[in-house]
Parts: sequence; structure tokens; C-alpha cells
Amino acid sequence: MKRREFLAGAAALALAPEAVARTLGVRPTALVTADLESHVVAIDVLSGRTLREIPTLADPRSIETVGNLAVVGHTEQGAVSILDGATLRVRRVLDGFVEPRYTAALGDNRHALVTDSGRSELVVLDAVGGRVVGRVPLGGAARHLSLDRQTRRAIVALGNTAERIAVVDVRSPSRSRLVRRFAPPFLAHDVGVPAGRRLWVTSGDTRELSLYERGRVVARLPADAPPQHVTFHRGRAYVTSGDDGTLRVHSAATGRLLGSSRIPLGSYNVQHAFGGRILIPSLSQGTLCIADARGLVLRTVRVARSSHDACFVISG
Repeated sequence: MKRREFLAGAAALALAPEAVARTLGVRPTALVTADLESHVVAIDVLSGRTLREIPTLADPRSIETVGNLAVVGHTEQGAVSILDGATLRVRRVLDGFVEPRYTAALGDNRHALVTDSGRSELVVLDAVGGRVVGRVPLGGAARHLSLDRQTRRAIVALGNTAERIAVVDVRSPSRSRLVRRFAPPFLAHDVGVPAGRRLWVTSGDTRELSLYERGRVVARLPADAPPQHVTFHRGRAYVTSGDDGTLRVHSAATGRLLGSSRIPLGSYNVQHAFGGRILIPSLSQGTLCIADARGLVLRTVRVARSSHDACFVISG
């Protein structure tokens, strides 16, 4: 069963994910970084059971799905690991980075964008081939990023509390180029673009979010304590505040608040998975929360001493 065929049944998965997964003979798996223990933990999303600890280089801080691979950033090691989602093993390790931070998939099941804050660059990676195919100087310590699939542009926050956000044309991965930089209305932290909709910018210094359309701020929304992080699923935006221990659910189109839930303190990063599941690791508690599309926490799993990031793959 290929990942594409599995994800094609997303509507059915939202109604009965356990039954559909059994029928298709696949295992929806969360990969969660164990930052202080030099491994990535594979968790069965449906049962919460630990499947395997995958040994890696030290400091596996960020992780992102590319096709059915996972790109892991080892910030202190200046390296990136590529994990195979089917076998749950490290496939390749790439050096040549200074401080690799976060990754965004280009949507072709092959290429990824990796921010290297130490070089102030956006690195274009062929994850399947295991090689770097391009580097784009950004003029700032690149961190969180998102891909606007409609315009084929990457949006990159230039810092943890960023005064500037960079826009990069990635229509031709190996010839990607910086288009412009702009100043958000506050010091930015995370950025996100749901399919065909507005750019969301979260804050690193204030209880606020901003929504952009065609390069202009069209809404400013109240939020919980900074820094906030955001992900999207089926018209909804999920915003976490690790310092307040909250998950807010908004309309991705309008920003209207739909609901909120309590999550463990230190739950900063957030990622959508499958069938309406949302993955929320905790940096300070070492847990993984699995929530549904409404933002209700279904289970909380103890993973490690510290869990910075999580992504979704299909394991054999």
C-alpha cells in the first residue's frame, strides 16, 4: 500500500480511521523526536503504542514528512538525517549544515526546504537522492517556514522573534530565489499557509496572530502566550501556546475561534497527521498529545524526557 493510496481515503479515515487502516493493511505512525536521548520514537497513532526507538545523531530537534520519508534536523550537530517511514530506519545522514532548524516538504514526494539559521540560508534538499540541490541566502537567521502551494513560494521567519519574513520562489527547486522580505506587525515566530488561503503569522513576543492576503494584513487576532505555532487541516487552523498549555482551533479562512483545549505545558510545535488527527509534542514534559479535528485530546503518551517535534508516516 502506497502513501498516496492511503491518503486518498482521508474522508473515510476521518469517520473510522481504525477500521480503514486495518482494511488497507497499513500502520499510521507518528515519529517524535527525543531531543535529549539521541533517537526518534515511532508511535502507533491509533493505539498510542510505542513501536520502536530509532537511533539517530544527537539533538534530533525537528522532523518533517517528505513523501514517506522524514527529514530530521540535528541543530547542534550541523547535520540532517533522512528516515525511511516504511522501515523506520535511518536511510542517510547529510553533513554540510551549520544549524539546521525546520523543514517543509515541496509536495512532490521528493524535495524539501530546510532552514539553516547558522548560514542564514534556505537549503533545497533532494530527500530521495539524499543530496543538497540548492541554497538561497536570506539575510537572517532562518527558522520556521511554510510553503504556499498555490504560488509555489516559501515563507520563512528570519529568527525566533523575527523582524523580517522572507519570501522565496521555489517553482524550480534547484534554482530557487529570494523574492522579497517584509516586516510583520509584531516580532514573528511561526508562519503557515493553508491550501489556497491566507498566510498566518504567529508572534514571538505578544498575544496576537496576524492574517495576510495578497501581501496585506487583513486580520489581527488575540492569542495565548507567545510563542505560538500553527498547523492546518480541512479548513481549520490549530494554534498552540506551550507556555499557557492551550490548543486553539480557528477557521483557517476567517480566523474565527471554534474551540480550545488544555494540553501539557511546553507543547509548542503542532502538526496535522491523518484522518483529522493532530500531533502535539511537549518540549518540557516529553509527551505526545494526539487530538482530533475538533481539537479534543484523545490520548497523551509519554515519549521521552523532551519531545520537540513530530510528523506522520506510514510504517510497514
